[in-house]
Amino acid sequence: MAVTLAQAINQALADAMEADDRVLMFGEDVGRLGGVFRVTDGLQDRFGEQRCFDTPLAESGIVGTAIGLAMYGFRPVAEMQFDGFSYPAFEQIVSHLAKMPNRSRGTVKLPVTVRIPYGGGIGAVEHHSESPEAYWAHTAGLKVWSPGTPEDGYAMMRAAIESDDPVIFLEPKRRYWMKAETELPVQTEPPRQAVVRREGTHVSLFCYGPMVRTAQEAAQAAADEGWSLEVVDLRSLAPLDTATIVGSVQRTGRAVVVHEAGRTLGMGAEIAARIQEEAFYHLEAPVLRATGFDTPYPPAKLEEYWLPDVDRILDLVERSLAY
Repeated sequence: MAVTLAQAINQALADAMEADDRVLMFGEDVGRLGGVFRVTDGLQDRFGEQRCFDTPLAESGIVGTAIGLAMYGFRPVAEMQFDGFSYPAFEQIVSHLAKMPNRSRGTVKLPVTVRIPYGGGIGAVEHHSESPEAYWAHTAGLKVWSPGTPEDGYAMMRAAIESDDPVIFLEPKRRYWMKAETELPVQTEPPRQAVVRREGTHVSLFCYGPMVRTAQEAAQAAADEGWSLEVVDLRSLAPLDTATIVGSVQRTGRAVVVHEAGRTLGMGAEIAARIQEEAFYHLEAPVLRATGFDTPYPPAKLEEYWLPDVDRILDLVERSLAY
């Protein structure tokens, strides 16, 4: 059956709540409305207002409440309605959620999942198309995951809720309506493991979340030019699966990293550094990056020029092959 990413995450939440009555879902408009993207649709009707409920417009309070609930034995799932709205919760996430297990020498577990719809491509206004993954990946104590397929949307959400460590779960909002032929429930690779979505021999494309489909489209277009691109879906940004990254570069000798976030200090910089450290003698060309620009996210009418697309990726592939 055809399942969208939004439906897969919704089913994962429902199955987790059914399996464990300690699982709670809360955030702005997630209850009666079912979320602005309808990802939590039907959960309040099914599980009641005590387990799926709306909160005030106070993201710091939402995460603070999740931390307190986790300390008392619950497994809360807190939604930041949009990526840009996660910043008011920055202090709670960085100073407390990420650090309390270490501060308590592991005696306090915080099995909190923070859901954040992120990225552009939906024609939204300011604060609704951010890519904050580098902030969270830089914060020791957090797992940072981003599914790029409906199958991973289900399996990785279930894994996040079952994790005893806090997870920042980044949901690519432009892909909520992406479909896959699959049956739920589904089990995929462990979340910390990167996956080769398409094998290739000329250039490795490293991507995650919203850019997985874009990279696959670029690989298909490249095949028409006689180029064989390997597409690697990172899935986990913290921790990074360095072994799979390095293994791919050892096969191809070239690498292009693709992400929506701005170029400077983005995930591409970390990936390039790791490749240089561990696969330097396999490189035939510098690691290149297809990214957003180092500017605030633009108005909707300009976002198609701001976001990396197939042409921008193929231009970098051509540059890499020219070395």
